[in-house]
Amino acid sequence: MTMNRRGLLGLFGAGAAMSAASTKAEAASVAFAHGVASGDPGADRVILWTRVTPGEGFSGPVSVAWRLLEGQGDRVVASGRFATGPERDYTVKIDATGLRPGHDYRYDFAVGETRSPTGRTRTLAAEGVAPVNLAVVSCQLYPGGLFNAYEAIAALPALDAVVHLGDYIYEYGAAPDAYGMATGAALNRLPQPPHEIVSLADYRTRHAQYKTDADLQAAHARAPFICVWDDHETANDAWLQGAENHQPETEGDFAVRKAAALKAYYEWMPIREAGQGALKEAINRSFHFGDLASLMMVETRLTGRTEPLDYARDLTAKAGPDGEPVLDIDAFRVKLNDPARDLMGAEQRAWLTQELTASKAAGRPWQVLGNQVVTARVVGPDVSRTMTTEQVQGLIAQVPEAFREQFEQALFLFRMGLPFNLDAWDGYPAGRERLYAAFAEAGVQPIVLAGDSHAFWVNELKDAAGARRAVEFGTSAVSSPSIGDALGGFPLGGALMQANDEVVFCDQSAKGFVLLTLTADRAEAALMQVSTLFAKPFEVSTLKRFSVSRDGVLSEAAG
Repeated sequence: MTMNRRGLLGLFGAGAAMSAASTKAEAASVAFAHGVASGDPGADRVILWTRVTPGEGFSGPVSVAWRLLEGQGDRVVASGRFATGPERDYTVKIDATGLRPGHDYRYDFAVGETRSPTGRTRTLAAEGVAPVNLAVVSCQLYPGGLFNAYEAIAALPALDAVVHLGDYIYEYGAAPDAYGMATGAALNRLPQPPHEIVSLADYRTRHAQYKTDADLQAAHARAPFICVWDDHETANDAWLQGAENHQPETEGDFAVRKAAALKAYYEWMPIREAGQGALKEAINRSFHFGDLASLMMVETRLTGRTEPLDYARDLTAKAGPDGEPVLDIDAFRVKLNDPARDLMGAEQRAWLTQELTASKAAGRPWQVLGNQVVTARVVGPDVSRTMTTEQVQGLIAQVPEAFREQFEQALFLFRMGLPFNLDAWDGYPAGRERLYAAFAEAGVQPIVLAGDSHAFWVNELKDAAGARRAVEFGTSAVSSPSIGDALGGFPLGGALMQANDEVVFCDQSAKGFVLLTLTADRAEAALMQVSTLFAKPFEVSTLKRFSVSRDGVLSEAAG
């Protein structure tokens, strides 16, 4: 729209109406092209978010009106204005307070007469044990496929929050051989900017592209999100001082790249800002659902993670009995079991122990950990134990030629009982034992949620002595490719189940989300799969359903 003088006064306020910037803005059009979102709900507050797209050529400040409504009408219970501009990429973030516990609200934003879409949000209960419904998601590669899982989530009849475990964006470019681009080219879902993102402008552009997706917008408008990042919000396999996909020689100082990534993340996500004096990397925080459950979101990438091991780099050779080189498995295990290896760090672990202890003392039956990576002990499957040489060769022949050499190398390594994924907790066994000790000290066996793997998991977590410490539900990807996708007919999920005592169920191909329902008596996890990532319409169905009773018994549920 073309704003008139009255609209201009509403945009900036009378005191700024005669500024040079307002003169430019008078002819500008604004839009809410990235939808609306809410997040980080509490019993009396919630974050409200949107982004204003200013007209071409306009770079001045914008004043955005916001309001929170309840009931069926337009009864406003909170409202205000927020000044935004290029210094925060025209994003808007409101910490709306003074709200009623366990209550549904609607909200929207306006600039002059241009109004945003309307979003729905909900505060957390302050007391009571009303059922809680959480959609658990992870890993949404824009070129990897359509975000059909988010369309399914937006249609859920009962939803308290969406728990996002990371990889909200990916950093890769649009080269023909870039990650996911075979699908991206076919679907015309090409990442913007078309190169790997490194600068602040790059990260902002990539976040903006993701939030133009209609299905993602619908899910954000449906319920509040509770988010943590994983690695791709900065760069693949990130750790405290670097990342696998960061080359200082050509991409500069990792600390500079990380700072740009985090600034864009905080601008574009409905997450509460870090407190005064707090590290921006420290996004661990707690959410309490009345007297029923506590959700602790942990950070396992940028605050305490030591460098991941890599088989190609860290599994070295030694001279064998006949003088020929052989892999030095013992030396690798020494590196793997180094007590200094950790994902979380002492400070966050102390915080987690305190939160778990307090939740149990408050009488809440459920403690839930929002954790990025798979926690279970998972060794790669040694198929030679259950198949003949001819059967193994037949399986290898089914794997697409582009992945066949890597698959053969992996099968060779897995014959030695080595971890399936070194970037998960399996790459940090000493750190995992410290985590389990925190569970034991708090006297709880929590439900651990995991993302990152692009696979569905149901695991019973045990410490090194074999004592059961938790139940884990891992969600598959929204759209990122899975290992199973590349292996043709090889039944990887079943092989992992057969090889690992902790793995109760694993599917390495299905895509979707976990719907976690908590009641006073049990926790139920429905593994929800979408029929396709490549077309609409699609179907959504329950792949498997598992429940955990109050006394900790895990069982497969009907339907």
